Amino acid sequence: MDYKDLGNRVRIARRSKTWTQEELAEKVGISASFLGHIERGTRVASLETFVSLCNELCVTPEYLLANNLHLLDESVAAGMDENEKAKLQEFLQLARNAVNNWKT
Repeated sequence: MDYKDLGNRVRIARRSKTWTQEELAEKVGISASFLGHIERGTRVASLETFVSLCNELCVTPEYLLANNLHLLDESVAAGMDENEKAKLQEFLQLARNAVNNWKT
Protein backbone atom coordinates (compact mmCIF):
# COMPACT_ATOMS: atom_id res chain seq x y z
CA MET A 1 0.00 0.00 0.00
CA ASP A 2 1.42 3.35 -1.03
CA TYR A 3 0.22 5.66 1.74
CA LYS A 4 2.27 8.56 0.37
CA ASP A 5 0.34 8.43 -2.89
CA LEU A 6 -2.98 8.22 -1.07
CA GLY A 7 -1.98 11.20 1.08
CA ASN A 8 -0.88 13.15 -1.96
CA ARG A 9 -4.28 12.55 -3.57
CA VAL A 10 -5.98 13.81 -0.39
CA ARG A 11 -3.76 16.91 -0.51
CA ILE A 12 -4.53 17.54 -4.20
CA ALA A 13 -8.28 17.19 -3.63
CA ARG A 14 -8.13 19.44 -0.55
CA ARG A 15 -6.18 22.13 -2.37
CA SER A 16 -8.57 21.99 -5.33
CA LYS A 17 -11.25 23.13 -2.87
CA THR A 18 -8.83 25.79 -1.54
CA TRP A 19 -9.22 24.41 1.99
CA THR A 20 -6.52 24.48 4.61
CA GLN A 21 -5.63 21.33 6.50
CA GLU A 22 -7.41 22.82 9.50
CA GLU A 23 -10.63 23.33 7.53
CA LEU A 24 -10.70 19.80 6.13
CA ALA A 25 -9.69 18.27 9.46
CA GLU A 26 -12.59 20.03 11.18
CA LYS A 27 -15.06 18.80 8.53
CA VAL A 28 -13.79 15.23 8.90
CA GLY A 29 -13.58 15.32 12.69
CA ILE A 30 -9.84 14.77 13.10
CA SER A 31 -6.97 16.99 14.16
CA ALA A 32 -5.06 19.04 11.62
CA SER A 33 -1.91 17.29 12.82
CA PHE A 34 -3.38 13.87 12.01
CA LEU A 35 -4.51 15.10 8.59
CA GLY A 36 -0.96 16.30 7.97
CA HIS A 37 0.30 12.81 8.78
CA ILE A 38 -2.25 11.27 6.41
CA GLU A 39 -1.18 13.64 3.63
CA ARG A 40 2.47 12.77 4.20
CA GLY A 41 1.71 9.06 4.34
CA THR A 42 3.13 8.63 7.84
CA ARG A 43 -0.19 7.59 9.45
CA VAL A 44 -3.07 5.44 8.28
CA ALA A 45 -6.67 6.65 8.36
CA SER A 46 -9.37 4.43 9.79
CA LEU A 47 -12.12 3.27 7.44
CA GLU A 48 -14.46 5.83 9.03
CA THR A 49 -11.96 8.66 8.44
CA PHE A 50 -11.28 7.40 4.91
CA VAL A 51 -15.03 7.51 4.15
CA SER A 52 -15.31 11.01 5.65
CA LEU A 53 -12.42 12.20 3.51
CA CYS A 54 -14.07 10.78 0.38
CA ASN A 55 -17.37 12.46 1.23
CA GLU A 56 -15.98 15.85 2.20
CA LEU A 57 -13.63 15.96 -0.78
CA CYS A 58 -16.31 14.58 -3.14
CA VAL A 59 -13.99 11.87 -4.43
CA THR A 60 -14.43 8.12 -4.77
CA PRO A 61 -12.47 5.54 -2.80
CA GLU A 62 -11.05 4.40 -6.14
CA TYR A 63 -9.62 7.88 -6.73
CA LEU A 64 -7.76 7.90 -3.43
CA LEU A 65 -6.60 4.30 -3.91
CA ALA A 66 -5.99 4.54 -7.68
CA ASN A 67 -2.22 4.12 -7.68
CA ASN A 68 -2.46 1.35 -5.12
CA LEU A 69 -5.04 -0.50 -7.17
CA HIS A 70 -2.94 -0.13 -10.32
CA LEU A 71 0.13 -1.48 -8.55
CA LEU A 72 -1.95 -4.24 -7.07
CA ASP A 73 -3.34 -5.23 -10.48
CA GLU A 74 0.20 -5.68 -11.77
CA SER A 75 1.23 -7.74 -8.78
CA VAL A 76 -1.82 -10.00 -8.47
CA ALA A 77 -0.39 -12.75 -10.64
CA ALA A 78 2.95 -12.46 -8.88
CA GLY A 79 1.78 -13.40 -5.42
CA MET A 80 -1.78 -12.72 -4.36
CA ASP A 81 -3.77 -15.84 -3.56
CA GLU A 82 -7.54 -16.13 -4.03
CA ASN A 83 -8.21 -15.45 -0.35
CA GLU A 84 -6.27 -12.17 -0.48
CA LYS A 85 -8.07 -11.12 -3.67
CA ALA A 86 -11.43 -11.85 -2.03
CA LYS A 87 -10.50 -9.82 1.07
CA LEU A 88 -9.44 -6.86 -1.06
CA GLN A 89 -12.65 -7.05 -3.10
CA GLU A 90 -14.67 -7.17 0.12
CA PHE A 91 -12.81 -4.14 1.51
CA LEU A 92 -13.43 -2.12 -1.65
CA GLN A 93 -17.11 -3.04 -1.62
CA LEU A 94 -17.39 -2.02 2.05
CA ALA A 95 -15.70 1.30 1.25
CA ARG A 96 -18.05 1.92 -1.70
CA ASN A 97 -21.11 1.05 0.40
CA ALA A 98 -19.96 3.23 3.28
CA VAL A 99 -19.43 6.21 0.97
CA ASN A 100 -22.81 5.69 -0.71
CA ASN A 101 -24.65 5.28 2.61
CA TRP A 102 -22.88 8.25 4.20
CA LYS A 103 -24.27 10.65 1.59
CA THR A 104 -27.89 9.65 2.21
